[in-house]
Amino acid sequence: MGEDMSDGHEHNGHENVPSRQRRRFPGISSRAYEHPADRSALVALRKLTGFDTVFKALSGLLPERSLRLLFLSDSVRVSEQQFTHLNDMLRDACYILDLEKVPPMYVNQDPVPNAMCIGLDEPIIVVTTGLVELLDEEEMRAVVGHEVGHALSGHSVYRTILLFLTSLAVRVAWIPLGNLAIMAIVTALREWFRKSELSADRAGLLVGQDLQASMRGLMKLAGGHHLHEMNVDAFLKQAEEYEAGGDLRDSVLKILNVLPRSHPFTTVRAAELKKWAETRDYQRIMDGHYPRRSEDKDTSVTDSFRESASHYATHVKSSKDPLMKLVTDIAGGAGDLGGRVRRGFGGFTSAPSNDEPRREGEGDGEGDSGPKA
Repeated sequence: MGEDMSDGHEHNGHENVPSRQRRRFPGISSRAYEHPADRSALVALRKLTGFDTVFKALSGLLPERSLRLLFLSDSVRVSEQQFTHLNDMLRDACYILDLEKVPPMYVNQDPVPNAMCIGLDEPIIVVTTGLVELLDEEEMRAVVGHEVGHALSGHSVYRTILLFLTSLAVRVAWIPLGNLAIMAIVTALREWFRKSELSADRAGLLVGQDLQASMRGLMKLAGGHHLHEMNVDAFLKQAEEYEAGGDLRDSVLKILNVLPRSHPFTTVRAAELKKWAETRDYQRIMDGHYPRRSEDKDTSVTDSFRESASHYATHVKSSKDPLMKLVTDIAGGAGDLGGRVRRGFGGFTSAPSNDEPRREGEGDGEGDSGPKA
């Protein structure tokens, strides 16, 4: 069973537990909260041609010591003397997720709200002043838990490589691959990282244990300080409209819009997190039933693949996106698919009218099956 936290005594080297009761998860494995898309995207990334070459080259040559010295010299390190409220949150988050070694955390002067977990040997957490000033205590607690989730999942290694590839290594001639191959790896890394954000959002919820605070934080990232002008239900409604709206052209534009981004759109993140918070899986974790790190070595890779495949199949079937509907139609052999393609993009926004003239072989005979939408 999970454990309640309700006192101020030292536990396993972590002090300053939260003032209100929160459940902690001894020995929890990152598998408990990792999004299936995160795991499958990482598998796809590792199989990408040239990834091993770049990974090995960068792992040996990246100036990680330089990176640590940069933050040490030009940022404020969170401690019992500096940003003490963030230090308490960090120790709380590590205690709740049972991360034995508390990662160093820095506050960097930057008006853009952001946070990241980087590092090859050991993770470092960095938050910007813009983020600290934007969020209240409970919202910030979810963000700190988000970054600790990245650390527990081992995401910092790939995040660091992505950071260097996008800012430096693309222009470095010693990488033994062409620029197109590098950009393919960058694109795959971004795709994985967007999925990993969904996992870390879940970790943030496990730490903060306040869904409304997580929702508020995401709304503020989208709309700024003006929380009194925003509404959670209306914000989530935007995610529904985003997924369902438009035709195939909009589906293509969505893909193009998201490709250069390192994070998913905030409305999508909010909707995904709320959906997970309402599942039996989340409740079981809160009840103390979750995978343990001690069991990770016995985990079946096949089972992980099967879970990811099941997730994608369910996502495609339930999606309202026109492109996903097309995929479902092709898989199901919809009778009117050919007609819809001939009608062009507009054929995927609405069903044909009853008085539309039928073409030869379309909609007649016993062989015609499937919906007309």
